Amino acid sequence: MNKKSGTKERAVKDDLTALKIPKHLGIIMDGNGRWAKSRGLSRAVGHKEGAKNVFNVAKIALKYGVETLSLYAFSVENWSRPKEEVDKLFSLIEDFYKNTAQKVKDLDIKLTVSGDLSVLPIKTQEIICEAMRLTEKNSAMTLNLLINYGGRQEIVRAVNLALKKGLAITEKTISDHLYTADFCDPELIIRTSGEQRLSNFLLYQSAYSEFYFTDVLWPDFDEGEFIKAIKNYTTRERRFGGITNE
Repeated sequence: MNKKSGTKERAVKDDLTALKIPKHLGIIMDGNGRWAKSRGLSRAVGHKEGAKNVFNVAKIALKYGVETLSLYAFSVENWSRPKEEVDKLFSLIEDFYKNTAQKVKDLDIKLTVSGDLSVLPIKTQEIICEAMRLTEKNSAMTLNLLINYGGRQEIVRAVNLALKKGLAITEKTISDHLYTADFCDPELIIRTSGEQRLSNFLLYQSAYSEFYFTDVLWPDFDEGEFIKAIKNYTTRERRFGGITNE
C-alpha cells in the first residue's frame, strides 16, 4: 500500500469513527412497489427484494453499533391493500423469520415485534413466536419489526392497559405500556422513497426524533446510503425544546 492510499484509508476510518450513532434507529421501509415498477416487474417481486434487504440493513446497523433497529414491516392500514398483495406480504414475513432466524441468532441479534399479532394467521404467529424464542437471549442488537402496527392504536392500547391496572394516565404510565417500553425512544427515523410523512409510525416515541428522508427506494438502501443518513444525523444538535449552547 502506498503512502497516498494509506493516508486516504485513515481519513475514511477517522471520518466514520466520528459518526454519532443512534442507539435506537427507526426506518420506514418504503418504495418496494416503485422499485419493481421502474424495472417492469410485479409489486410482489419488489416486496421480495425489500424483504431481502431487511437482513442486509440489520447487519449494517449491527456493524455500526446501533442497539435497537425498528423497521416498519406491516401497518394496520396495509389491510386495505388487495388481498393477494396482503397474503404475499405475510408469506414474505413468514419466509423472513424461517430463513433468517438462525442467521440472526448467530449474529447475537434479538428478534422482537411491535404490533398486534393476535389477528394474524395462526401459522404466521407461530413462526414469528418461534423465531423470537430462538433469539430471546441474544444481546448484541435488537431487531424490532413493526407488524400489524399503528402509532395511534398503540397509544390507545397503552392508555387502556394503564387504566385496567388502575394507574393514573401520565407520560410515564403511557410510555411504560407501549410496545417499545424496553427501548429508548428513537433518536433518528429514516424514510426511504422520497415520501416525507410518518404514516402512523412510532408517533408517541418520535416526539423529539430527528428525521432523514431519502429518495432511494428501500431495496436499494445499502451501506453507503446508511452512512449518508448517519452523517446527516451527526450534524444535528438535539435540544429537546431547549436553547443552544451558543
